[in-house]
Amino acid sequence: MTVQRGLRTGLAAIAGLALSLTFPATPANATTATIQPASPDSVAANAADQAAAAGVDSLRKGAQEGFRRVGLTPGGGGLFYAAYERTYRGLPVVGGDAVVVADSAGRVRGTSAAETATISVDTKAKITAAKATEVARGQLSTVDSVIAPKLVVLAGNSPKLAYEVVVAGTKASAPSNLHVFVDGVTGGILQTRDDVKQSNFPTHAQGTSNDVSTLGTGNSYYVGNVTIDTTNSGGTYTMRDPQRSNISCARQNGSPYSGPDDNWGNGSGTDLETACVDTLFGVQTEWKMLSEWLGRNGINGSGGGFPAYVGLNAVNAYWNGSSTTFGHSQDNQRQATPMDVVAHEYGHAIFQTTPGGAGSGNENGGLNESTGDIFGAITEHYANNAKDTPDYDVGEGVNLVGQGPIRYMYQPSKISGNPNCYSSSIPNTEVHAAAGPQNHWFYLLAEGTAPVGKPASPTCNNTSITGLGIQKAAKIFYNGLLKKTSSWNHKAARKATLEAALALYPGSCTEFNTTKAAWEAISVTAASGEPTSCTPQGNDFSVGVSPTSGTVQPGQSATVTVNTATVNGAAQSVSLSASGLPAGATATFNPASVQSGASSTLTIATSASTPNGTSTITVTGTAASGTHTAQYTLTVGTGGGERTYTNGTDYALNDYATVNSPITSTATGTATSPVKVTVTGTHTCSEDLRISLKAPDGSTYSVKATGSLPCTDLGTRNYSVPVTNEAASGTWTLVLYDAYAQDTGTLDSWTITL
Repeated sequence: MTVQRGLRTGLAAIAGLALSLTFPATPANATTATIQPASPDSVAANAADQAAAAGVDSLRKGAQEGFRRVGLTPGGGGLFYAAYERTYRGLPVVGGDAVVVADSAGRVRGTSAAETATISVDTKAKITAAKATEVARGQLSTVDSVIAPKLVVLAGNSPKLAYEVVVAGTKASAPSNLHVFVDGVTGGILQTRDDVKQSNFPTHAQGTSNDVSTLGTGNSYYVGNVTIDTTNSGGTYTMRDPQRSNISCARQNGSPYSGPDDNWGNGSGTDLETACVDTLFGVQTEWKMLSEWLGRNGINGSGGGFPAYVGLNAVNAYWNGSSTTFGHSQDNQRQATPMDVVAHEYGHAIFQTTPGGAGSGNENGGLNESTGDIFGAITEHYANNAKDTPDYDVGEGVNLVGQGPIRYMYQPSKISGNPNCYSSSIPNTEVHAAAGPQNHWFYLLAEGTAPVGKPASPTCNNTSITGLGIQKAAKIFYNGLLKKTSSWNHKAARKATLEAALALYPGSCTEFNTTKAAWEAISVTAASGEPTSCTPQGNDFSVGVSPTSGTVQPGQSATVTVNTATVNGAAQSVSLSASGLPAGATATFNPASVQSGASSTLTIATSASTPNGTSTITVTGTAASGTHTAQYTLTVGTGGGERTYTNGTDYALNDYATVNSPITSTATGTATSPVKVTVTGTHTCSEDLRISLKAPDGSTYSVKATGSLPCTDLGTRNYSVPVTNEAASGTWTLVLYDAYAQDTGTLDSWTITL
């Protein structure tokens, strides 16, 4: 474990946490095992983690920020997409997420990050969690449940400390699973995000170990007689998929349908068991399509899915963040469970479980709704069912309000208020109408402007396009989606799909050119940094630094290895420079330029006048193909730099202070009773050393105030603090503070997980 020190030279030092690893002895006669090469996903993940730590390109971060990998999804073209959550002083940053694209050779192929201003907030809330809960509950007309508040930083133009409170219930009679962000200082509402994504159709009125996988016979309403995967347990059959985790179908608020035989439904539009036949067949078909066409493992990308419920007494269907629910048509003669509607609702689940989550705002919401429509169309085409023939009409089978489809992907404007083209009004357009531009783009990409046997599609720039076919279009769309962040918008989608087209089809320009033409045909203009031509093997490189941070005293120097790599094409000359240096510091590279694939040594020399503090230094590599950057965090004036402590080994912090023993932590009690954390440390001076413990919710408990022992009293001391009203589980941070008046008061911390 690597820790940083912030203690005054010769006056205060305390030991780092010990990490003890015990390995069994190898017998003398044992055969040495062959070391297997690292798997492609682990190589890509390692490269992505290094890029995140170095803050390369769009992964810029402040000195107290970090990135935590939360997922790794394989895509096409041999690429892997690593999703990251940004943190600030240990708190999750909502809206600060990022994605790193890497390949199995360990090369970083691209980055994207949600936009946020520099974060500088106090992590101690001024209002209580109980107050935040009270404010959040007031946002719904009825509240069924509340998840305990957690402290986060809400990113954006003006980052704020906030409590995130999730309240479930109803709002104006509509279901809601609302994330309420309550200002941690004022108690005001900063933002809300609802997991419930309703189809919002245009109404004019309101398992066990004994389970056996079976193929049931379903008599569906929309697609005729079909087979569905069901479960047999002790002679009882259940509409639960035994192979696809969490896929099941039940009456609303009930358990999955079950019975003594494996025959389901009567084919009636009003029968709810029949509705479950259509629902199971639809999601199981979508699951197969995701695997066979797109290489995705299940609805959530990691082999999992979500349950479905039928019988909602409303002209609607929705996804609530953890399940899908389906209602009925306005004349109450059909359940809203045709294949494209089922796949649409599960498309929301895919959007939420790809990097960046569900996001917020109308433009993001429109792209979310469009994603549902697109997955509905793709699933219909994959199934190619004779009774429900594939098309690009949304919900035509259920004829929800007696007026046919609710959306037309080839010409969204056939529904009043749904635009064909992107414009500056989209961010303020209702989300279902805002689905129009991307729906239109996808149709043009797949089918073009004048396909045989399908409707013609007008363009916004009067161009003609020949489509790629729906399977290619699906791959380009999905691989673009894997680079999504929480600030997803049309320009970002354009850039990501252009990059996907290059990665998926490196030997052809047709896919790239068609993807670009389709975006221009709906008036989405070029994004900054997007590829401009179909030269995927053109020269490109990457830049990284190692280590990613360091600490020096004024007048000292730090050395950094700057690594470059050739990502595409041939090696090229890369010139190196540095910016963001603290006052009085200089940077020199040896050598000042390298061929991509080689390394350089960066020396950052501070002067006696360089002020104490932390600076983020940007290392820039410039070549004929463009520029790439990486970040190095330099702390000046806080002591002996970084050291790693293993098994209590002694390391000298500097000439005047030595670490002699590890800090240990123990926790007693339960999550509901008071918790006591004991910290043991050895130090050479105690008078100006403060120790405090920060709880998972941001509360701070004083372990040792300054001045409690004289400076000359050396040796091991035990410090204890009673921690009340806290749950034991979570991440606790031990904070050391050098309170000597002439020092800078820099905070340094270890993380203790209890």
